Amino acid sequence: MDRFYEIEINGIDYSVKQFKKGEYEFCVFSNCNFSKSDLSESKFIDCSFSDCNFSEVNIVGTAFQDAKFIDSKLMGVDFESCNDFGFEVEFTDCILNYASFHKMRLIKTEFKNCKLLDVDFSESDLTAAIFNNCDLGNALFDRTNLMNSNFKTAYNYSIDPENNKIKNAKFSLPEITGLLKKYSIKIV
Repeated sequence: MDRFYEIEINGIDYSVKQFKKGEYEFCVFSNCNFSKSDLSESKFIDCSFSDCNFSEVNIVGTAFQDAKFIDSKLMGVDFESCNDFGFEVEFTDCILNYASFHKMRLIKTEFKNCKLLDVDFSESDLTAAIFNNCDLGNALFDRTNLMNSNFKTAYNYSIDPENNKIKNAKFSLPEITGLLKKYSIKIV
């Protein structure tokens, strides 16, 4: 496997040019299109991705260790197929609609200003995760560990307190009504 260290990659369209699989460490990817590309079995260690498109990318067995995604589109990405060893990511100003984090360990993961519509967080461990100004419309929380997580500025979420661990999680008004949606009650 090829190794790449401290390189900057800018403006490459991997939807038409084949991505060179390998181990990337301390690399910066800017304005790259990975849409429908095959990144399987690659490693990204301490890498950042800015203004990139990862929609429907193949990441089976891919390692993301301390990876940062900024202003990127990651629609329909199946993160649960990643290599979970050392999996650590951070998302800022990203679109993650229809992504899946099913059964993933996302302790202290930070989502800032992200759209997370229809995202699957079922059976994930989101202990102490931060959802800062995130839209969680139709996101699935089912048997999810949300202890100590921060939803103070998140909105459009629906979380069943009976089916998820929410001890010491932080919520704010008026969005806290998302904890009561299953009861079909009217709050005035």
